[in-house]
Amino acid sequence: MSITNFPGSANSSPLDSSITKVTIPALAEMKRQGKPISALTAYDYATSRLVDEAGIDLVLVGDSLAMVVMGHDNTLAVTVDEMLHHTRAVRRAVRRALVVADMPFGSYHGTVAEGVANAVRFIKEAGAEAVKIEGPRVALVRALTDAEIPVIGHLGLTPQSVHRMGGYRVQAKTTDSIQQIKADAKALEEAGVGVLVLEGVPREVAAEITAALTIPMIGIGAGPDCDGQILVFHDMVNLSFAPKAKFARRYADAAGLFRAAIEHYREDVEHRAFPSDEESYHLSSAVRKELEAERGETEPVKRLRKA
Repeated sequence: MSITNFPGSANSSPLDSSITKVTIPALAEMKRQGKPISALTAYDYATSRLVDEAGIDLVLVGDSLAMVVMGHDNTLAVTVDEMLHHTRAVRRAVRRALVVADMPFGSYHGTVAEGVANAVRFIKEAGAEAVKIEGPRVALVRALTDAEIPVIGHLGLTPQSVHRMGGYRVQAKTTDSIQQIKADAKALEEAGVGVLVLEGVPREVAAEITAALTIPMIGIGAGPDCDGQILVFHDMVNLSFAPKAKFARRYADAAGLFRAAIEHYREDVEHRAFPSDEESYHLSSAVRKELEAERGETEPVKRLRKA
């Protein structure tokens, strides 16, 4: 048995024996025990460290970073290299939670071999512990499972299909579409998906799928009957600068907090209230005397005024 060292700071040390690392089997056991699973997105070292230290079970490096971090209109523009960059930052901070990387649009929409090759990069180069793909891609899930890569599925409102869906719309509202999503979920489970995200589907549909499958269901806009819930970090703390979705409860107003701090800082600079003399560095008395002697001054160097 080996002890893995999790880098991330100057005082990094091997994983504390008191910390139980969250894994795909651990999430399955949580479902069996009826213990709700908490999940959040995170995209950088600072926020993912806070998320992990708060005890969140699953951290998703979501392709939603295209919108909330990079300012795009949808998730389609973000690249594999950009996702790898953010996944590395998150992985350096997380010690307990399962780190999952979203595979971006175009990274698995070609051949199965191309999808596997890109997934390998997230595991090998970025340290992800699972990848997430959208849609009922059964053949790809089987190939990823054969390659020892844990897979998170995603059905319902799949943001990478925004153009096909004609916008971000609730899915599985008709009898036929309900039967289809149920069949897709079962097929993904049989293919090897370890966890399934259900987004933007009626509560009743999500509850039925959750009860029918043995793998954990993580809901987002799918009601409270799933095995767990996930939100976008920036939606949760009001940093997305977008209208609030019906399901996205805001737990804090980080935008207000940051805005007030920034405005206060600007005012202090404009009024020369920052930095103060106490926040400034000073020469030692010995060096000041040497400078006075070099200048041939008889009077001591005038003390700088205090701000």
